[in-house]
Amino acid sequence: MIQAFLLGTLAQSSLVLTALIVHRVPVSTRVVGAFAAFGSGSLLGAISFSLIPQAEAAPVPQISLSLLIGAFVYLISDRIVERRFGGEGAGAALGIVVGAVVDGVPESLIFGLQLAIGQPISAAFVLAVWISNIPQALAPSVDLAKSGWSTARLVGMWAVVGIACGVAAGLGYLFGIVDPSLTGALAAAFAAGGLLAMLADSLMPFAFQRGGTWAGIFTVLGFTVSLAMS
Repeated sequence: MIQAFLLGTLAQSSLVLTALIVHRVPVSTRVVGAFAAFGSGSLLGAISFSLIPQAEAAPVPQISLSLLIGAFVYLISDRIVERRFGGEGAGAALGIVVGAVVDGVPESLIFGLQLAIGQPISAAFVLAVWISNIPQALAPSVDLAKSGWSTARLVGMWAVVGIACGVAAGLGYLFGIVDPSLTGALAAAFAAGGLLAMLADSLMPFAFQRGGTWAGIFTVLGFTVSLAMS
């Protein structure tokens, strides 16, 4: 269980690293847009080449329902954030953070399940998750820093996300020990639905607003890198 917790936390540790960087390295709006677009493409690749193939272990009606539940959970959470912080600036950035949670928690749950049933998790896959988190975290972190968030506040927020993912991985390990027949298929579908909703609602519009017409190129580049790493 401890190994699963550490693995889930390690895979998300790049979120905290990114938060530390944004207050020390100036990042232009165009660069933020490019990273957001690259992150969009890599997440589309994660959905296509990782999450959906894992979800296919479940019946199609259950996959469809889990996709929709994931999308609704993201959208409801995002609306709560918008009411608290507004739809622009910090509110828009926090919508992407919500997407990271909806993605990271079930993804970490799957890590734990795989460890419990003896399915190997390659270092390359963990590295791919670690790298893909950087553009996803950079875009909202830069905007939140510009909105006045301190380094400690940013680091604290992403650290909570990372620890939550570690806990999810530990719980996944326990679930797998109790019931080795669990595959994590529905968790993968849930994450895919939440990510698709976040991409359409937050990250891709965010990328185009800041990156302009080059956003399309960087999205394809991110998707291509995700394909290569899969």
